Amino acid sequence: MPEPTWRYSDALRAALEDHGISPRDGTPPRLVRAFLNDLYRFEIRRLRDRHVKGLVSKADYVPQVIVLRKKYVALSLTPEEWERLVGL
Repeated sequence: MPEPTWRYSDALRAALEDHGISPRDGTPPRLVRAFLNDLYRFEIRRLRDRHVKGLVSKADYVPQVIVLRKKYVALSLTPEEWERLVGL
């Protein structure tokens, strides 16, 4: 049975490339989303650790969290929505 071919839109592909992710047409969307989620968790934990160590003040912490959420806006889509968006 042949591998499914997923078609990533130019907009989604560009958003992913901002994170250094270049999925091929055969790369399952759930795998790409999981990798993006891992990157987000790494960055948010690094920011939290810097805040806990006193390197980032509370006043700066909240705006930086918001910036990270906007940077990873593609994660607001569920895995099912990713699959519908990328399609077969």
